Amino acid sequence: MNLRILYQDDDLVAVDKPAGLLVHRTRIADEQAAALQQVRDLVGRRVNPVHRLDRPTSGVLLFAFEADTTRLLQAMFNDGRAHKRYLAVVRGHAPEHGVIDRPLRQDRHKPERSARTIYRRLYTAEAPFPAGRYNTARFSLLEAEPQTGRLHQLRRHFAHLRHPIIGDTTHGDGKQNRAFREHVGVHRLLLMARALTLPHPRHGEELRVLAPLPEEFHVVCQTLGWPSPPDADAASDGVQTISRSCA
Repeated sequence: MNLRILYQDDDLVAVDKPAGLLVHRTRIADEQAAALQQVRDLVGRRVNPVHRLDRPTSGVLLFAFEADTTRLLQAMFNDGRAHKRYLAVVRGHAPEHGVIDRPLRQDRHKPERSARTIYRRLYTAEAPFPAGRYNTARFSLLEAEPQTGRLHQLRRHFAHLRHPIIGDTTHGDGKQNRAFREHVGVHRLLLMARALTLPHPRHGEELRVLAPLPEEFHVVCQTLGWPSPPDADAASDGVQTISRSCA
């Protein structure tokens, strides 16, 4: 899996992580299956991950070169100065906008921690194929901004909302996932980190990194009759909700 550098300067580097790539090497995955080692090889120097993305999630992933810069950036993520925006395709016609404020556990042996997600609906579609008891299937494209960074937060929050993310084999809907794979031909989790905005750790000016839409999202938009999703900032500034039926 090849990484694309989205932004680089003397302090940090942001890449477009493809779906299926781990952030760190593990006992069951070699260096070529981990973003950390690939970024290190690309830039020719040591890098430190500032935050994480789940293995099946694609999009903007940030690394820093020095330990002090890493700590400064991680503090921005912890205190809400770093803003992450995601795109997700979910089951059903979700509400036009909302806030999910539901505590989550990192694992069953740890206490719940606060978790908050803001979202807005961009488009809806009714596709002419069955995904369960009905002859058609409904889907929505959402823009989501997690206010906290809990494990699988967006996946778990949208599952709680009864609008699970398509392709989520852990928290999602198996019938919907199978129907989507069969009729749309997309097999990945339909969740991507579209944009990251934060103050630059050296001079404080706003840094904004935008990841291109993956090919699978283009396929979904074409199949469901959606325009390409708007730029992440434009979407948050008031893009009108559009509802379309798949032709």
